[in-house]
Amino acid sequence: MTPLQCMADPSEIGAAAAFLASSDSSLMTASEIAVGGGLAQL
Repeated sequence: MTPLQCMADPSEIGAAAAFLASSDSSLMTASEIAVGGGLAQL
């Protein structure tokens, strides 16, 4: 299990993808967005 004790659902993954495709992310450069419920922190 992940530290948040749940798996992401497709809408949460989609929200991150929609953010990256939108103009809201226009100033982001050389960044990563981890959408894994904290799994990478283990």
